[in-house]
Amino acid sequence: MTQPSQPFSVLCAGRLYCDLVFTDVPRLPTMGTETFAGGLGLHTGGGAFITAVTLAKLGQRLSLLSTFPAAPFNKLTEIEILQNDINIDLCAEAPLGSDPQVTVAIASKNDRAFLSRKSGAALPKIHADKMNGFHHLHIGELRTLKEHPELIDLARDAKLTISLDCGWDDELMNDANGLAKLIASVDIFLPNEMEANQLKRLGIAENTAPLTVIKCGSDGARAHTKNDFFSAETWSVDVIDATGAGDAFNGGFIYEWLRNSPIDQCLRTGNACGTAAVQGRGGTGGLNSLLELVAVNSPNLQASN
Repeated sequence: MTQPSQPFSVLCAGRLYCDLVFTDVPRLPTMGTETFAGGLGLHTGGGAFITAVTLAKLGQRLSLLSTFPAAPFNKLTEIEILQNDINIDLCAEAPLGSDPQVTVAIASKNDRAFLSRKSGAALPKIHADKMNGFHHLHIGELRTLKEHPELIDLARDAKLTISLDCGWDDELMNDANGLAKLIASVDIFLPNEMEANQLKRLGIAENTAPLTVIKCGSDGARAHTKNDFFSAETWSVDVIDATGAGDAFNGGFIYEWLRNSPIDQCLRTGNACGTAAVQGRGGTGGLNSLLELVAVNSPNLQASN
């Protein structure tokens, strides 16, 4: 595959986890019962990382702004990040004595559930001059922006565009205080359908951001601007693990959006990336087939001999 034009430089900011991913799970466990999984994998996780890997595989220049999980998981995550050609110069080690930042992901055929331990601040401190040279900032979850609202001014001062995933967080999803202002401050807001519906219950309209993209799983995705509506269907595949599908979608959508592609094309490429992600274990395990899937949907990627 060859990439058209010059790649964009993207900074992805968000929490890093070590994911323990249980797959082929017949049902979610309940208190007092035990469920046996057909498979188990250990992977680097977190929305910012998965979106970064997707964009890197599409030929973009990626850097990560994160704090590594505490030992013994820090080296494992660092190795996997570097293997995916992602720069870690803006990352930092967790403070001594920190709890490991771990997610247990339980994946059934059609969905997944997570149990996570977040520890300490989401991000290390970043100075304004470190934003220079980037074209775009992607923030991996609304919680990270809530904890680090200074990211908006830093990015705007450096003339970056900004995208924001939502990410489910019980505390945020039940308290609208300040959320609408944060969402309105970015260029693209990318919740899934459950998150968007909960935000509507809190009084936050779907068109709060200039562009809102709602990921609907097997039903594809839709997008709203202040005046227009777009949608794109996806296609059926055998799902091995749905972990990270929405974050991979983000990468495909952002890839096209940075090139000023039509919104429906952004949605199609996002769907292709999400489809690739679910065909392997972990948030990035299915992305090896990414370019082949995206090339069918995107005129910006062309096969090479």
